[in-house]
Amino acid sequence: MFSSPSNSYPWSQSPGWFYTVAGIPWRIAFWFTMRIKTHGLENAELPGGALIAVSHLSHLDPVVVSAVVKRRISWVSRKEFYQCRPMRLILQLGGAFQVDRQGSALPTIREGIKRLKRGEMVGIFPEGEVVGGAESMLHGAAAKRGVCMLSAYSGCPIIPVVVLGSNRLTELEPWLPAKRGKLWVYVGRPIPTMAHGKKRKGRATCGRELEQAFVKLYREACDHFGLSWDIAPISAKADHVLDELAPEKKETAA
Repeated sequence: MFSSPSNSYPWSQSPGWFYTVAGIPWRIAFWFTMRIKTHGLENAELPGGALIAVSHLSHLDPVVVSAVVKRRISWVSRKEFYQCRPMRLILQLGGAFQVDRQGSALPTIREGIKRLKRGEMVGIFPEGEVVGGAESMLHGAAAKRGVCMLSAYSGCPIIPVVVLGSNRLTELEPWLPAKRGKLWVYVGRPIPTMAHGKKRKGRATCGRELEQAFVKLYREACDHFGLSWDIAPISAKADHVLDELAPEKKETAA
């Protein structure tokens, strides 16, 4: 279904030296201005192909994750970011590849499978765009099914990652000296290959499982870092999902 000529995707370049060099200024900036707390980074260090699925509260989420995860990540980026020539060049040299949310996703799926099978770590945002509150997977919102398809056809696991605090990176205060900014990165255990994601019905099941996993991971992250569970607005749907996962936890939060 996803076989294609080797030249079907125009920018099939793995992250290399440019990815490493471009990350240095960000790491320096974070070191001077941010207090970044992490948990479970070892889960993202396993060898071989893997999908790293990240919550999406900010356009800078890939920068944050790339700064703390040692492995190079091939990020899936929206086609709109390629409209600007300098940005397009940076993304291509950094090993990213694009997805057209308004058109066919097949070229992106084929390219993702190819990269995963050659042992790369592919970074993807299951929500498809920057979201918050009730629209976030952290509160039970729907996930796009592309991540399930990539896992099913590549045979690679999904590593869920929750990034908190990145939504404030558009403000000035977190970037001031003296470590005023705060970021939290919580990496969950790899979710085994979801083979049932090859079928439409199976992808729906896979999506629901992933949505529940992110709600649970968000609560684990809040508990681990000592954050309030209302660090992002709680939605009715999130409460319903939490009821299914751990009713006693909801009572504790109340």
